[in-house]
Amino acid sequence: MTENLRHAAGSLLVVGLAGKELTAMERAWLNLIRPAGIILYRRNVTDVKQTRALLSEATSFCCSHPPTFVDVEGGVVNRLNLALAPIPSAQAVARAMLETGKKSLAREHGELVARAVGAFGFNTSLAPMVDLALPDSAEVLGTRCPAAAPKDVITYAREFLAGLKSRGIVGCGKHFPGLGGGTLDTHVETPAIGRNWVEMWSEDLVPYRELHNEMPIVMMNHAAYPHTPGRELPASVSKFWIGQILRKRIGYRGIILSDDLEMGGILKFMPIEEAAVAAIRTGSDLVEICHNPEPILRAYDALVTEAERSAAFRKVLLERARQTTRLRARTFPKTMPPSLSEKQFDALRARILAFSETIEKIVPRIVDAGPAKPPSIVETA
Repeated sequence: MTENLRHAAGSLLVVGLAGKELTAMERAWLNLIRPAGIILYRRNVTDVKQTRALLSEATSFCCSHPPTFVDVEGGVVNRLNLALAPIPSAQAVARAMLETGKKSLAREHGELVARAVGAFGFNTSLAPMVDLALPDSAEVLGTRCPAAAPKDVITYAREFLAGLKSRGIVGCGKHFPGLGGGTLDTHVETPAIGRNWVEMWSEDLVPYRELHNEMPIVMMNHAAYPHTPGRELPASVSKFWIGQILRKRIGYRGIILSDDLEMGGILKFMPIEEAAVAAIRTGSDLVEICHNPEPILRAYDALVTEAERSAAFRKVLLERARQTTRLRARTFPKTMPPSLSEKQFDALRARILAFSETIEKIVPRIVDAGPAKPPSIVETA
């Protein structure tokens, strides 16, 4: 039984690595927990050959159909820009789309992101963001939000997701139920977002209501919504937001992914052991722990220990593991995306640069611009 519980616990974790190649210690703990998937950051990426080798070895320790995550939204969040080329922000592309009436710009944005992440061996980009570009969050989210109006966010996100899908790359709508009304960075703090239920349902949640069948993954955020029935609890550990709203009322049937459990937004509310158990108990299918091995192992051990202690949680853990195994097989390919030749890679870089020039001619003031942000915004998702 304990072996089954350990396998189940590991199969719900997506983990980060320290550097550009696996250490002996990482091989040991990866072999122990057998995670669901791997997420890489700029610190892990030098070039295509190195990144694909790192992913190939790391995923050999994972469960079947492992997700390989990278954050490429465009703008300030692009883990591959130093190794490839900068890609315009979601807000720049969305504004260009709206000003020209060309939805094809948003689809091309998604296609270029897909080609970029696929070239490096990833099968998933944690994009698009569908948070609303409201004044409250402008200093925190900057140009990461596509637009202020839900209908414009939907138009951009639908085309972006289609662009990803056309190249075989999995997308992720984030950050449910919406960070547009937040004034604090969830990487550091737990925002108490002051929007009420009517505002959330009729504005922030509209992109999820309209696109839930087109989002393979939805990421939960670590903000609280005290003026809604969710009250003071961060959404990532809330039965109200995950179970009642996302699963039941909206009818979402894809993968629910908790944002990084090492973020201050959740750790200032509860220790990582409690957060991991609460995320799984309340309905997340996968949880990210993106940086350090200690919290990864603590969360893993907490899931196993709670399952051994509680028959109710043991049932939840085993069922979630079975469900997530099915979802992974349905969502993620078995094999790494094909590599590009040097000529193809150079052609991709040229196409990205040409696309950036096109967007900049339409909306020159916001391309790769926006307010200054703390390092956490650039280095974490």
